[in-house]
Amino acid sequence: MTTTKIPTLDQYWEGLAANLPSFSPEEQSVAVTLYRELAKGQAVDAAQLGRALGVSAVEGRALLARDSINAFVYSDDQGRVLGFGGLAVGQMQHRFEVDGRTLWTWCAWDSLFIPEILGKPARVTSPDPENGEVIRLLVSPDGIESAEPGDAVVSFVLPDAHDFQTSAANVMASFCHFVFFFTSRSSGERWMTKHPGTFLYSLQEAFALAKRLNAKNFGRELARQASSVTAIQ
Repeated sequence: MTTTKIPTLDQYWEGLAANLPSFSPEEQSVAVTLYRELAKGQAVDAAQLGRALGVSAVEGRALLARDSINAFVYSDDQGRVLGFGGLAVGQMQHRFEVDGRTLWTWCAWDSLFIPEILGKPARVTSPDPENGEVIRLLVSPDGIESAEPGDAVVSFVLPDAHDFQTSAANVMASFCHFVFFFTSRSSGERWMTKHPGTFLYSLQEAFALAKRLNAKNFGRELARQASSVTAIQ
């Protein structure tokens, strides 16, 4: 059994939120748009982002260079965005299917908060790093619709002050590589003994944290877009 003290959700969120970047209203719009362009399944260049935002390619490039955006971007040699804020078009650990397209996420938790940003459900397939068995989820913007196995759990680690302020590579190495799905608590606890400082939350607890993350980072933009859709209808 592990002796790691598990923080309450409020305690964990307080520590996490203190280290997250702040997105201005304009940067929230850029971020949400970038997620949705990536969800089309291809790398995104500045011109494509600009078109989606209604600005020039030059302005799109400048927006990608904003500190709060750039810290979560990784690109190819041509400067096209391959991944942003947990979503990737290239193969990674966690398979994430949206609208029939296969995408990937950097860590398990990403697959719980990105559906709300996209406004679409996703099918998630992820191997347990301890026993190799597969976890399958259907995640909607509003909740976890199904989970196999039903008692799957998620590992987390407390981030430090610099984990989310440097580069996408650093986010992956210092945070994402410790956040996985496990088929059971016992499997997760075996893995934890080899990774000091990690602990487990249930799927519902992890989803509750995901909702808090989206509210802090992109709440204003997601509410604005939801209002726009309602007005059109």
